[in-house]
Amino acid sequence: MFLNKFNFNNCIGYKTLLYGEINTKKTYYTAKFIQFLVETKNFEPNNISILDFAPPLHIIKDMKVGGKVKDYYNGSIKCNNLYFKGEIIPPRLKSRNVKELYNIACDNYKKTYEILYLFKENPTPVLIINDISIYLHIGNRKLLLDSIRKVNTFFGNSYYGSSMKSDFTKFFNLREKRLVENLIKKIEFSYFTG
Repeated sequence: MFLNKFNFNNCIGYKTLLYGEINTKKTYYTAKFIQFLVETKNFEPNNISILDFAPPLHIIKDMKVGGKVKDYYNGSIKCNNLYFKGEIIPPRLKSRNVKELYNIACDNYKKTYEILYLFKENPTPVLIINDISIYLHIGNRKLLLDSIRKVNTFFGNSYYGSSMKSDFTKFFNLREKRLVENLIKKIEFSYFTG
């Protein structure tokens, strides 16, 4: 695995993005970075904001899809978690047609925009975002990048793959891929997880 020799020390003071297919441990390593900051580097948990855009964990064809940071590091609940009402629904997994796909994506956008905007107005030194692509399905990259620029340390992850597709998600997938590629270019250190 690419992260076997990954040194979390090298992420402090920088902007870091993990991107890749489902089930490549993006959320796991994001949670482990938070654990490293809190337990090894003694960061004050209130200085670490977590925006968890991921849907709840689903098991599909023996693969883990989604999942929250707290599923991998329960100590993350001590951090500055910004919550929204309800849950994120995975649009490609739960929609049967293009209309449902965009309705779900719009609902997710409203939730993620709300907490991203709250963070931008009251930033902390560290920002963690789990599953950025959920926001990018509808959201604009300006608010996202403005929020990331406000912090000393950013660590996030995003889906970037081809395993989640159907006949009505082609343009949806293309937009997501283009925006994630743009984000990769804007972030100091980006790592493909497979």
